[in-house]
Amino acid sequence: MSKTKYILFSVLGIITIVLDQWTKILARTHLRSLPFGEKKTVIDGFFDLRYSENPGVAFGMFQNLQGGRIILTVIAFFALGMVVVYLHKSDDHHTRLHCALGLIGGGAIGNLIDRIAYGRVTDFIVWRYKSFEWPAFNIADAALVIGVGLMIIDVLRAPKAHVPDASASSDASA
Repeated sequence: MSKTKYILFSVLGIITIVLDQWTKILARTHLRSLPFGEKKTVIDGFFDLRYSENPGVAFGMFQNLQGGRIILTVIAFFALGMVVVYLHKSDDHHTRLHCALGLIGGGAIGNLIDRIAYGRVTDFIVWRYKSFEWPAFNIADAALVIGVGLMIIDVLRAPKAHVPDASASSDASA
């Protein structure tokens, strides 16, 4: 069994966690003190930095869930366990899948650290286009989305399993 998939998974996961936590520290240090709703423009009309805290999950869902911090933490641990099991069962040669799982694992751990330490996830990246504004997110969220996207590509590009033709087997037995 090759250890390459575990190394790739671990390296991408660690890079994701470090970048995520470092940028969240910068956001809490430099953006939290801004007046509510105020932003720092990075690219006018497209990309801003604005501090927000999300006690729920993606797009602010489940913010008022009774016992949400514990429930969401347990779900995150379960999902992380499933990622590790999937990695273990995956073929050693599916490099894109191992990268995807590393990003998903790192993103999950990055947001899990926030949830355990602060009871909410720090978000600060805001993409805008004309009047449309995407909900604030962070590096962990971006890693999760990229990881899931890579998994979808991997599934779509996987060779289809050969299914024997039922009529061929009945002809042979006749």
